[in-house]
This record gives sequence, structure tokens and C-alpha cells, in this order.
Amino acid sequence: MKGSLLLLLHAHLPYVRHPEYEYALEESWLYEALWETYLPLLDMLERQVEDGISPQLAFSLSPPLIEMLDDELLRIRFLRHLDNLIELAGTEKRRTRHTPFEPAAFLYAARLKKMRRLYRDRYAGDIVAAFRKLQDEGHIEIVATSATHAFLPAYEHYPGAVRRQIAVGIGSYRRAFGRRPRGFWLPECGYFRGLDAYLKEAGIDYFFLEAHGVVHGRPRPRFSIYRPVTTPSGAVAFARDTRAAQQVWCASRGYPGDPWYRDFYRDIGFDLPSPLVEAFTGIGIPSFTGLKYHRITGAGADKMPYDRCAAIGRAAEHAAHFVGERAADFGRLGAFSFSPVLFTAFDAELFGHWWFEGVEWLDGVVRTARERALPFRLETPLALFRRRGGDNAPGDSPAVEPAPSSWGEGGYNAVWIGEQNRTIYRHLHRMAERVERLIERARRAPAVRQQEGSVPRSGKERTTALMDRAINQAVREALLAQASDWAFLMERDRAAAYAAGRIAVHRERFDRIFSMICGNGIDASVLGRIEAADPLFPWLEVRDGTAGS
Repeated sequence: MKGSLLLLLHAHLPYVRHPEYEYALEESWLYEALWETYLPLLDMLERQVEDGISPQLAFSLSPPLIEMLDDELLRIRFLRHLDNLIELAGTEKRRTRHTPFEPAAFLYAARLKKMRRLYRDRYAGDIVAAFRKLQDEGHIEIVATSATHAFLPAYEHYPGAVRRQIAVGIGSYRRAFGRRPRGFWLPECGYFRGLDAYLKEAGIDYFFLEAHGVVHGRPRPRFSIYRPVTTPSGAVAFARDTRAAQQVWCASRGYPGDPWYRDFYRDIGFDLPSPLVEAFTGIGIPSFTGLKYHRITGAGADKMPYDRCAAIGRAAEHAAHFVGERAADFGRLGAFSFSPVLFTAFDAELFGHWWFEGVEWLDGVVRTARERALPFRLETPLALFRRRGGDNAPGDSPAVEPAPSSWGEGGYNAVWIGEQNRTIYRHLHRMAERVERLIERARRAPAVRQQEGSVPRSGKERTTALMDRAINQAVREALLAQASDWAFLMERDRAAAYAAGRIAVHRERFDRIFSMICGNGIDASVLGRIEAADPLFPWLEVRDGTAGS
């Protein structure tokens, strides 16, 4: 009895856009992910389709990532970033000539030029459209996620905030992909009891949890994590197989820690004298360039030169090993006379960015799974739904109430509500309460009917239109402050000052708008500056329900 293997890659970055700076260090997070992960993944998927292979992988693209990928300023700056790196790689080809690092320098020079061709010529800068095309052709499934990747358990007692994160996330998905989403990725797999009802209310059919969220459910699921379960609301939950994930995810015990793979941290941005690199990055401090010449080698500081051929060979071996391990899992489960489903998921940025050979590994997994006679099929959650009964969920009965859980360290909330970040929530919760007051105010105010794009004529129309703009922007600021990224960075002490600063600036902007609204005196020039600084979700309107009201 054939089983089903479901693989999902979650693509997300926090919303970072700094037009006030010529070069912004944090904007490079997007540029690195583009040329190291998203473009190589698209190229891999399209090559598989050209070879007659339908990958049948699942993805999520978060709304902040979609907004940044579609932002004209960031598109222009990404091409500038590529051009600068291409020039840097050219100087590195000359500097490393006749050294053990020369092959890697030539590798990066060729790879960067290829990524520029893909981005500029094949995709015309529209990465979202490329993913949409693959979904429209039935080769991948893209699921939705929340508006700004908020850790939803932190807002368990603020139902309006939870509904808004879900509704705006779904609204972003509809605009990007032209259809309603069937599945939903919970940021950080964060779940609290009753969250399934919010998802079902929003029209979501299935979502994804960490293993213990299902295993510790009530009653205990009959098939453990190896069948999706139906929750009390009727939405279906897939549990992530942590054993399969650990083989790929874990840097110490998983594939990425193999000594033949490229070492992520040995970057020429730190190895070379700063002036040699900063002329190309535009950033006045040492920073990652993506040009790395060493393999992991071992735990010590001494590293051997990177050998690309050997690394790709290891990726092929590890892909075959992963498929073999999953086949063995399905073989063992087959003895229990049911059709098992094994789901696992990873951050998309693991592939290519953190694990340089990860894209080749994933390509090998897909191709090996297609070539071999195996006790499982690689498919998407939606394909599983359709194959197992049309639009009916393939969940187990009776209904299982999942347990609170996340995929963070420790399995619960400590990463996002911890010692280093816990003080932010009194401010975030206060903002959430005030958003409800603003939305209630918008509901009570009489709407001004006007044609789209027209300019309000009367003083009353102008006042109402300005009030609507202010409330919409206040909602945006609250959503931006709720992003789980800031809490994570603070707790892990990675770019902690930047993360705390981002929350502070969104709080300040929100409070300024709130004060103007409550004082019935909105300064249009101040509001305009805030709108220009944070132009996220320009389509969001509290009055028409796109803000989740």
C-alpha cells in the first residue's frame, strides 16, 4: 500500500526596506536569499519540468517576502548588488590565480552571472510570477501564511490580532497567486488550542504542526504522526516528522555538517582586509558577501579549500540516503495495514544559503524518488486531498484536538516569549487593543462613496478619507511590529539592536497616528511620511474587510 511523502519549503524574510540609506546591511538579507536560494530553486524546478519531472513540492511565500520581491526599489538594488558582487568576483579570480582557491573564485563568478541572467532576462525581475506559473501548471503547491509572520500563540488572548494576521495573509496570497489558498503555514509552527477554528473560519482546509502538537493531542491519534488528523473545527493538521527533518536540518548530526560541504561562516567579507571588500558591498563594516572558499573540514578553525566536485558527489549520496531512509520508514509502516503520510518541512533559505549544496541535494531527492520503484509517492498536500476523496479531508477520525506547540527550541513558546524579549509584549498587546478601537471607530463612521482614484471634493469627504488612511496605516504599523523575527533576533542576540529598534519605530509611528486620530487632528504631511516609510500592503483597507475586520 503506497504511502505519501510531503515536503514543504517555507520561504520568509522580515520586511526590510530602507530607502533613506544608499546601502543598508539588513536589506542584504533579501539579496543573499535571492541569488543563493530563490533563484537556484526556481532554476532547479524548471529544469526538472523540462526533463519531464513534476516536482510536486509544497512552498509557502510569506507576505513580507512577496512585498519585497515585488518592490521596484528593492529590485533595482538587487541588480546593483549582483553587479557589485560580479565585479568583486572578477577581482577575486585574479587575486586567487594559481592558489587552491582559484576554482571556487571562478565558480562564484560564473554563478553570479547566471543568477543575473535568470533574474533579469528569464524572470524580468518577477520572482513571484515564476512561482505562480509553476503552481498554475500543477508542479508545486503554494500555501498561505500570516500577514507578517507573527508568532500567533503570543496573541492567544487577542482574537482580533489573530484573525487579522490570518486574513491579511490570505488577502496577500489571493493577490499574488490569483486563487484562494487551501493550506496555511503557521509561523514557527506556533499553535494554541482553538487556533484551528480561526483557520477554518477563514476558509483554510489544512495546516501544519510540529510532531508533538499532534502526538500530545486529545485523544491520542490512532496513527501517530503518520496520518493527518481532523481537528475539532474540521480543519486538518499535518504533523512534521522530526526524524526526517533532523537528517536535513541539524548542522551537527544532519547532512549539512558533512566535512566536504562548504563552510558558511568563512566568508571573504571577514577573511580579507575590509577596504578590499567594502568598496564592492557599500557597507562600512565587515559583512557576508557569499564568496566562501573553504569546506567545513572539522570543528577547528583550520579549514581545507572547498572542492565543488566532491561536495556535489556527497549531495548525491545524501539524497539517495534520504530517499532510502524514507523508503525504509514506509516499509515499516506498511506492516500496519494503512496508507501512511509522512510530512516534513524546512526553511527554504536552508537550501543554497545556509547549506550551499542543499539545492543539488533537493534536486537529487526529487529525481531519485521519481526514478526508483518506492513504497511512497512524492506529492503535495492538495494532491493528497484530491486523490483521497475529492475535496474531502483525508484526516483520521475521531477529531483530535492538537496540543500547544512550536518547532522552536524546547518545542513551545520560549524562543519567542523569553527572557530577552518578554518586555516587548506589553507594548504589542496594547497596540493590538488600540487597533480594535480604531477599527470600531472606522465601522461607526459613515462611509464616503466615491469612484476609485477620484479625489474627495467636500471637506467632509477629505476628512473621512484622511481618517481612513490613518487607520489603515496604524494597522500596518501594528502588523509590522508583531513580526516574529524581531522577538527571535532579540532572544538569540542576533541583530538584536536592529530588531528592538524596529519594534520601537513601529510603536512610535503607531502611537503618533493613534494620537492624531483620537485628537481629531490628522497631519497629512506626517501621515504621508509614515506611509512612505512603511508602504506594506498598499491594498489594505479597514472598511472593505481586507484588514481582517
